[in-house]
Amino acid sequence: MSTPKFMQGKGDFHTVLKNRVNLYFAEQKRPMTGNFSLLFKAALLTLLYLAMYVHLVFFTPGVLIAIPECIIFGLLTAAIGFNVMHDGAHGSFSKYKFLNKAAGSSLNFLGGSAIMWNMKHNIIHHTYTNIDGIDDDIEARPWLRFAATQKKLKMHKFQQYYFWFLYAFLHIIWIFMTDYQKYFKRKIGVVQLRKLSPYEHFSFWAAKLIYTFMFVVLPIMLLGFTSWLIGFLIITMVTGLAISIVFQLAHTVEHTEFPMPSEITGKIENEWAIHQINTTANFATKNKTISWLVGGLNFQIEHHLFPRISHVHYPAISKIIKKTCGEYGINYIEYPKMRHAILSHIHYLKRLGQIA
Repeated sequence: MSTPKFMQGKGDFHTVLKNRVNLYFAEQKRPMTGNFSLLFKAALLTLLYLAMYVHLVFFTPGVLIAIPECIIFGLLTAAIGFNVMHDGAHGSFSKYKFLNKAAGSSLNFLGGSAIMWNMKHNIIHHTYTNIDGIDDDIEARPWLRFAATQKKLKMHKFQQYYFWFLYAFLHIIWIFMTDYQKYFKRKIGVVQLRKLSPYEHFSFWAAKLIYTFMFVVLPIMLLGFTSWLIGFLIITMVTGLAISIVFQLAHTVEHTEFPMPSEITGKIENEWAIHQINTTANFATKNKTISWLVGGLNFQIEHHLFPRISHVHYPAISKIIKKTCGEYGINYIEYPKMRHAILSHIHYLKRLGQIA
């Protein structure tokens, strides 16, 4: 399957929307990138992350303290990914390129590969959202069925129950398997990866080796294998569950679409901007605590339309986007509470597990 094209010239929605958002920033006289509050949050999360690592590995707290700290450490890992890495990888963390590079590269210290993330997320997912066979974010076969175009197996009848368990293992599988699969196959799904430079090859392996030493070898040496294994599983499972839930609520809920290209033209029957809105959902946008913790990823529509704008601006531009969608008769999918989005995700998985 080749990557499809999007319809062009069907209307002026995207142009009008971009002009209105650009006008907002011009009138407010502020950059589209992050501000001091984001830098403060990044520094706070990073310091807490380092402090938690040092305490767990070098000071060996007792079980009653270590287990809660491992849970917090897993949540901090996800929070840095949401708030720091994600904006940095999109070039929206700061107006300074070196800060964006540093923020984006933080993924290397969280167990992933910044190089593979850029190709998988920034390029493929943000262009071909919810297109089966191309968007790797809806590819979990054979264990889960995320689109009606995917083959239904008997076990999918129960996927609305066991998905929690699979989501918990996302991070550990990402660390030790999927990054390597992409690296050696030189492909993400059907999309061929560009040729990596010698520096990128070195960076990939250096990041993986450093992470393995800091989070596997050194803790085993200092704590012993059993203590390390229990702690590492708690940390990665909490991280995996947190990032899986947040990202899946954005695209695999009841009202989002999973369009496929026309068999005749090979094109998606919408312009890119409308495709992004049809395949994406927001949740709990009025909950400032959730917005702070998940780095604005509950404003997923805003993020997909304007990935180069920092998440600190999403609440403001969401008003512009929602109003423009209303004027053009485009369905703006939004769940008022996070629990509503989770229930919708469960109902969606249940329906996909029943229909042929």
